[in-house]
Amino acid sequence: MSKYFSSYKKWIMPLVALALFIGLAIAVMQKPQAPEVTFTTLDGKKISMASLRGKTVLVNFWATDCPGCIKEMPTLIETYKRYKDKNFEVIAVAMPYDPPAQVLNYSQEKALPFAVMHDGFGEMVKAFGNVNLTPTAFVYDPQGRRLQKVIGELDFPKLHALIEQQAR
Repeated sequence: MSKYFSSYKKWIMPLVALALFIGLAIAVMQKPQAPEVTFTTLDGKKISMASLRGKTVLVNFWATDCPGCIKEMPTLIETYKRYKDKNFEVIAVAMPYDPPAQVLNYSQEKALPFAVMHDGFGEMVKAFGNVNLTPTAFVYDPQGRRLQKVIGELDFPKLHALIEQQAR
């Protein structure tokens, strides 16, 4: 009996190692899903992440006092206008510390063409993994899987290529 046991012993460790490796590989390959949240825009409209399935979605955390956010906003507007008819959506989430009146004023002054919300209670900040730096952007594919997380200014040529790829 010990002869059979030692034979099994030779195979158990490699099989366990292989199973662990496969499990790790699967975990790494799986992309995080978009949180199941509902945004309330400045004009009171409710938009759930679930309702955006079928679209490539950019959730952009920003602030009116963030130089990088302000710098990238014109290009973000252009990107939205260019790709909105290709199932691309932008949700701009103003940080909790941003004064609501300032967010509304900026949104109106710049005629932001996409959905804008003020995260007054920090619910979105928490739902997206405790965002604390701006700008921070999350890009999701039409199935709601995260394609990209960008802390800092967006690389727009890279974003455009990603949107084009998802539109195919």
